[in-house]
Amino acid sequence: MSVSLTKGGNVSLSKQAPGLTAVTVGLGWQANTGYELDASALLCDQSGKVLSDEHFVFFNNLTSPDGSVRHTGGGSPVDGDDQRIHVDLARVPGHVVKIVFPVSLYEGASRGQSFGQVHRAHIRVLDREGNAELARFDLASGGLSSETALVFGELYRHGAEWKFRAVGQGYASGLAGIAADYGVDVLRETAPSPAPAASPSSPASPQMSTTSYVPPAPAPAPTPVVPTPTVISSPAPTFAASPHPPGSSSVTCFFDPSHGPGTTTVTWSPQWGVPRPTQACAGCAQRVQTTAPPFYTPPQQGYPQGAPQGYPQQAHGQSYGQQYGQSYGDHHHDRQQQDGGRRFGTGALIGAGAAGLVGGALLNEAFSDDEPDVVVNNYYEED
Repeated sequence: MSVSLTKGGNVSLSKQAPGLTAVTVGLGWQANTGYELDASALLCDQSGKVLSDEHFVFFNNLTSPDGSVRHTGGGSPVDGDDQRIHVDLARVPGHVVKIVFPVSLYEGASRGQSFGQVHRAHIRVLDREGNAELARFDLASGGLSSETALVFGELYRHGAEWKFRAVGQGYASGLAGIAADYGVDVLRETAPSPAPAASPSSPASPQMSTTSYVPPAPAPAPTPVVPTPTVISSPAPTFAASPHPPGSSSVTCFFDPSHGPGTTTVTWSPQWGVPRPTQACAGCAQRVQTTAPPFYTPPQQGYPQGAPQGYPQQAHGQSYGQQYGQSYGDHHHDRQQQDGGRRFGTGALIGAGAAGLVGGALLNEAFSDDEPDVVVNNYYEED
C-alpha cells in the first residue's frame, strides 16, 4: 500500500516492504513546450556533501562509480514518470548516508522559465522486485514561483532501515545553487564569451561545464635576456714618464737634494737591491740614463772614491784600506781592487778566530752543567 506524503513527511521503506533491496525512483511533471527538465541523484556522506563529482548522477554521468545508482536517461514517459533512477540499496556504499533527487530546468533563467509554470510534479518510490509503489509526494503547483531547480525528495538511512522524505526545496539559482549546497564542482553555470555581433533577440545563456577543472591561460613566453658584454680595460703602465711637470714638483732630487726639485722619473738600480723609480733633476736623470748601473752616482765631497762601493773608508779614525795597507802593503791593496771583491788578511782571520773562542767560552759558561740532569718520565694510565 502506497503512502502519500506532504512536504517534510517521511516513511520507512523497509517497513513498507520487508526485505527490500532495490527501488526505482520515478519523477514526473507537466510543462509547456520548450521546457526541458532534468532529474539527477546526489550520493552524500554524513556531512551532507556529495562524495565526489563522480557520485553526482545526471544526464552526462548516468551511473555512480560503484554502480548502485543508475539513471535511465530521457525517453518516453513510463507510467506517468518522465525520468527514472534505479537504486540498488544493497550495493550503496556504507558511508553514503542519503541520496538526494533534484530536478532542474535546463537554461531556465536565460529562457525566463521557472517551476511556477510546471504542473503536476511528483516523485514516487517503487519496489523494484514487484514494481509496487511504496511512497509518493505530489508537489503543489501554487507554492512555486521563480524556482529554476527543485529538490523533490531523498532516500536516507535510519539505522538498518531505508526511509524516504518529501523535501520540495526550491532554488532560484538553478542547478548551480544545488551544486553549491551539496559541494558539487562538476556542474556550474558560467557566462559564455560574448559573440562579436550578437543579435538582440538571442540573449546570452549560461553554459554547462562537465568538468570541475578550468585550465589556466598559458603564460606568455619569457623575453630572452641578452647579457651585456663586460669591457675590461688594460691596466695602466707601472711607471709613467714624469708625473710632475717641470717646476711643479715638491720632491727634491734623489741623488743630490741641493740640485733642487726632482722633475724627472728615472729607474735607479742600486748595487744591493731591486730597481725602483726615483725623482731626479735633469742632470742626474741624464747621467743615470747614460751610465751603466750602478756607477752613476757622482763624486761627492768628503767621501773616498777609490774604495769598493758601499764601504766608506773613514770610520773611527782609521779606514779598512789603511789598516789593510799597513799590514800587507800597497801591492796587496792594489790586487784587491783589481780582483773586484773584498779580501781579508791573516790578521783579520786570527782576530775572528780569537773572538770566536772568547764567545764560545762565554756561552759555555752560560750553559754550564752546574745544574743536575733532570729526567722526565711520561706516565700513561690504561683506559
